[in-house]
Amino acid sequence: MTKIIQVSLLPRGTLFYCDAGDISLEEGDYVILLDSAEDAKIARVKFLEVQTPADELTGPIMKVLRRAEPEDLTEDRQRGEAKALARCRELATNLNLKMKPLAARYDMERHQFTIFFRAEDRIDFRELVRKLRQSSKARVELRQIGPRDEAKLLGGIGKCGYPLCCQGHLRDFAAVSIKMAKEQGVALNPSKISGLCGRLLCCLSYESTNYPSAKKRKSQLEKKTPHTEGKANTKNTPGKNSA
Repeated sequence: MTKIIQVSLLPRGTLFYCDAGDISLEEGDYVILLDSAEDAKIARVKFLEVQTPADELTGPIMKVLRRAEPEDLTEDRQRGEAKALARCRELATNLNLKMKPLAARYDMERHQFTIFFRAEDRIDFRELVRKLRQSSKARVELRQIGPRDEAKLLGGIGKCGYPLCCQGHLRDFAAVSIKMAKEQGVALNPSKISGLCGRLLCCLSYESTNYPSAKKRKSQLEKKTPHTEGKANTKNTPGKNSA
């Protein structure tokens, strides 16, 4: 049974006619197609009821293999992001831009992607954006981030042996000072108190508010508790013979 539908091929949104066979679909569903080169592609269903007879269709007719699973969409988006990042790095090198592209992120429809990058100075990336738009046919945004955001974006393992806090439970970066390390009695060795980002460890701020009050309580207890020196009592020492 032939059931012709029209789909939008990701990421460029080009419309194609497809044979959905007996697969039950709804508008907005994602599907896996097989093109003339036997390559699998992902598309989104736009129109289910195509009035034009199949023998009058002029465009290529691809066949729907199956519905696309969430894993298919994730894998396809990751491939697109890796390709966009590689292209950005190539263009940045060719344009002699002093920047470090770190990651690319597509939206769900792959109509727009964002390139996150590091740079020491301000960068004029207008020509880079223009070339990226030409090659991807999508909207492009370049976003400059700092060292802490870079660590959060790329992830890693901290000195404690656990994944970075900024990639897990931390939502905002708290201000961290060297004073916090001093109050906690931590050795002021840069290699010991700095994270992968090169900045002071975020965990130094976790208990910093407790230390002043704890030291105050300790001081009060020391004042109330008298300090006496112990003296040995040799008068009735067991095992010692009297004269």
